Amino acid sequence: MAGQRVLVAGAAGFLGSHLCDLLLARGAAVVGLDNLQTGAARNLAEAEAHPDFRLDVADISETLPPRLRDGGFDRIYNLACAASPPRYQARPVHTLLTSILGSRHLLELAESCGARFLLASTSEVYGDPTVHPQPEDYRGNVSTTGPRACYDEGKRAAETLALDTERMGCCEVRIARIFNTYGPRMAGSDGRVVSSMVSQALAGEDLTIFGDGEQTRSFCFVSDLLDGLVALMEHDGPQPGPVNLGNPDEISINVLAREVARLTGSRSAIVRRPLPVDDPRRRQPDIAKAGRLLGWRPTTPLEDGLRATIAWFEAEARPSVSATPSQAVA
Repeated sequence: MAGQRVLVAGAAGFLGSHLCDLLLARGAAVVGLDNLQTGAARNLAEAEAHPDFRLDVADISETLPPRLRDGGFDRIYNLACAASPPRYQARPVHTLLTSILGSRHLLELAESCGARFLLASTSEVYGDPTVHPQPEDYRGNVSTTGPRACYDEGKRAAETLALDTERMGCCEVRIARIFNTYGPRMAGSDGRVVSSMVSQALAGEDLTIFGDGEQTRSFCFVSDLLDGLVALMEHDGPQPGPVNLGNPDEISINVLAREVARLTGSRSAIVRRPLPVDDPRRRQPDIAKAGRLLGWRPTTPLEDGLRATIAWFEAEARPSVSATPSQAVA
């Protein structure tokens, strides 16, 4: 990785900014690309201080900045899409086009400079699954017409586009299906369950739980996820197909709420709201493929990850406004 020139689309986001820091620390020169619609420039404070980092502000669903054509990139990571339900549902057409047109533009760039391309896909391609845990060969239970379809179907189409591009001999691609990830730099108002609950608990507000709270998620700490992402990008050999990256330890939202309350010392009450449309009842990755292919498995216990996340919110975010009932979903 040392000496590589890498483009990270979605660089100012939660995952993208941490990825930039990791790549720089491992000796790569990094160009970040972001339209700053949902990402935050402050997330890149550490990267901006590095001499081998540059940020270009642009929208990948539109024409890429011309100077990227001369970038000579070895690797291109596409993390550029709003990932929190309230944010991607706020601009659904843009969300869909970011996944499809944005991926197309970056794949063309990868072809022109001979770069390997990694698509950050999502566990949402499985929809509300009828198979549990979800292996990569499960085709999903996804609505094409619901409010989450702009994201779910956009990512599914982007996977198709990436693999067809490789089949045409244009460039090498890797596809990571990312499950719920959390950690420092999440936005307190992004509507995802960990950030929403931590924000609410620290502000002394009620913790919002949707439905009966027995729906499950599997939470992966950001550093573990990024180790898997880079390992997948650097995996040589035949096309491996999509690879699940996430923590297989499944817990209910009720249990998560109790843990957040305990670790923050909060006495917040629980407020229950109706379950949003198409919200998955269960979510747990089968990561056997990642283990075989990459030798990867997350190692950060949930309590340790939550403590680090809470400490960041206390020191940096100072949250005081909770997500509205229509937002806090994940």
